[in-house]
Amino acid sequence: MTSSSGPRIAMLSVHTSPLEQPGTGDAGGMNVYVLELSQALARRGAEVEIFTRATSSAQPPVVDVAPGIRVFHVPAGPFEGLDKFDLPGQLCAFTAGVLRAEARRPEGFYDVVHSHYWLSGQAGWLAAERWDVPLVHTMHTMARVKNAALAPGDTPEPAGRVIGEEQVVAAADALVASTREEADDLVTLYDADPDKVTIVPPGVDLDVFCPPAPTDDRAALRARLGLPDGGPVILFAGRVQLLKGPDVLVQALAHLPRDVRLVVLGGASGRPTAVRELEALAYQVGVRDRVLVHPPVAPAQLAQWYRAADVVAVPSHNESFGLVAAEAQACGTPVVAAAVGGLRTVVVDGVSGVLVDGHDPATWARELGALLADDARRTRLAAGARAASTRFGWDEAATSMLDVYAQAAKAHGHRG
Repeated sequence: MTSSSGPRIAMLSVHTSPLEQPGTGDAGGMNVYVLELSQALARRGAEVEIFTRATSSAQPPVVDVAPGIRVFHVPAGPFEGLDKFDLPGQLCAFTAGVLRAEARRPEGFYDVVHSHYWLSGQAGWLAAERWDVPLVHTMHTMARVKNAALAPGDTPEPAGRVIGEEQVVAAADALVASTREEADDLVTLYDADPDKVTIVPPGVDLDVFCPPAPTDDRAALRARLGLPDGGPVILFAGRVQLLKGPDVLVQALAHLPRDVRLVVLGGASGRPTAVRELEALAYQVGVRDRVLVHPPVAPAQLAQWYRAADVVAVPSHNESFGLVAAEAQACGTPVVAAAVGGLRTVVVDGVSGVLVDGHDPATWARELGALLADDARRTRLAAGARAASTRFGWDEAATSMLDVYAQAAKAHGHRG
């Protein structure tokens, strides 16, 4: 990494690497968040070193991603066979690896630790104390919020996670929330000091996620993506798990006209059989021939899928922000989303999309069907979606985050 005038940031993402493809396993919006934020910070002169747990012996110990950004794959436990719930037992090994990496540096090398998700917060807490630098933490999701909005049949987050989150909230010099609702949850559910909480909305890469050119032909685009010709297309993009609610869309499809198709762009998460279970549900409700399951794709191709769809559906039971909704809107595609969490901020009801109360498939079918049958309304919402997307940019997020780091350094100095 080259020297710079900006801060040196130790960015911790224990359970999922920013280099992994989002949409399967534990890789999702947080992966995008960490990488995009790091790139935007590096453009402002910061040096970012990202620490994540190694999950394959083939991974190089260090990857130089871009000027000013380096990823360290830290060995902690077996490379394979561990899921997120097994990782608390490996935090000691992971933290030791982070501390060893810093020990090879000149004293006082890092200026701030920025941890993501509670597991990283536990490691970041110790590292920040050892180095006497501020700890900035972004929750991304919170156990108490998830458990309050649990999907039927889903497994509650364990008490150990709740305790771990409480400890990180108390230890952090600054807490970053994506929306006002998340900030309020930190204060009311975790007793966070309101003065420590700053709202920094995530961004969208508006160069990649942008509307189609006037000359683009949707039928040709669908043909290139392998979609059947004719009929409306609903797109779900994300991990296939109960929390994200793809089962709601499959059941809703049974109430919609037979020419409506559902594309599920994502892989199994939580349970390795999740995709097969979703396909089995589609067979049970008589829509298996109208559901296309496709593996997750890179951002440029994901943008093409957004543009090819008539509507993007986000029926999550909880979302701290809702990156898929923001990306789809940037592509000029209306979004039908559950009225939960950050989706209520990202989707402007009646302007950029539609917010749906609850997860009843019949209600979702009614809302989706009404929108698909009204070309003029979809055109109006598409224009609103494009306008709404301009609220979210990574450069703005990075500028705000640098301010958070500076304020956290002052708070840490006063506390010390």
